[in-house]
Amino acid sequence: MQFENDILKRCWFVAGPTACGKSAAGCELAEILNGEIVALDSMSLYRGMDVGTAKPDAAVRARVPHHLIDILNPHQEYSLAEYVTAAGRAAREIVERGRVPLFIGGTGLYLRGVLRGVLEGPAADWDLRRELEALAERDGQIALHARLGRVDPDLAERLHPGDLRRVIRGIEVWQITGRPLSSQQRQQPLPAASRPRHVYWLHPPRAWLYERIDRRVEEMFRDGLVVEVESLLRHEPPPGKTARQALGYKEVIDHLQAGVPLAETIALIQTRTRQFAKRQHTWFRNLAECTAIEITGNETPRDIAERIASRRYEAETIA
Repeated sequence: MQFENDILKRCWFVAGPTACGKSAAGCELAEILNGEIVALDSMSLYRGMDVGTAKPDAAVRARVPHHLIDILNPHQEYSLAEYVTAAGRAAREIVERGRVPLFIGGTGLYLRGVLRGVLEGPAADWDLRRELEALAERDGQIALHARLGRVDPDLAERLHPGDLRRVIRGIEVWQITGRPLSSQQRQQPLPAASRPRHVYWLHPPRAWLYERIDRRVEEMFRDGLVVEVESLLRHEPPPGKTARQALGYKEVIDHLQAGVPLAETIALIQTRTRQFAKRQHTWFRNLAECTAIEITGNETPRDIAERIASRRYEAETIA
């Protein structure tokens, strides 16, 4: 499954680790380019998950049109293939309006899927999935992650033990096909002539980013993250596995249901978010299509947007 080639080449991308300022810079860039934003984020898809995902608010979305935000209820699941299909449709409609599709976000798996296409793999084996879910319940997620590590170490290295859905999918694919999922996912970049020219990721200093992450987590709790999670848990049907495992939400659920102290919960989310940002850095650094935009942390969002926008003239000169 792949984007239409002529549409893909007209897309722009700004990725980066969480809290690096890509959303604010993206809005500025969209205004410069006459663009509309397509969210490149696996959790902003969900309605009602606003505070913990740092989702653009109504004022920002009124300023610049956004797509693929609030399209699912928290109990629903959503595959990479479904995302790529929906993103391709959104990008085509934006181009037909005479505007520029601008993908903004931090989900590396989604970025790679859009740039290189998706290998669907075998159909789900629901009996096997239920068996693996029961094993995780009985022995713990770390034990199931270790099992994945024995059959697909490359995939296990990329996945957090708490990413239960993808851990189970990795084991499932190996048991069905006898081949590691990671080996089947190694899509090569498209030929240079078929790639979009404008694929960037923001690369900030680590110390600055980690300080921003810590502040953002504290702000999320002040802005009502606990109340938001309480509301989600009261909703029928309740959040599904993917939503419940989202960074920040899982820890608050443990605070509410298992009595983990609030201060410990906040510190744990900060630590895990810093770890997540490090994994995001690895994703973007290893995608050949991506060009790093080094930032210091002193730039305004407009500064960053203008730096990125100036590269369209470089690309046109090279072409």
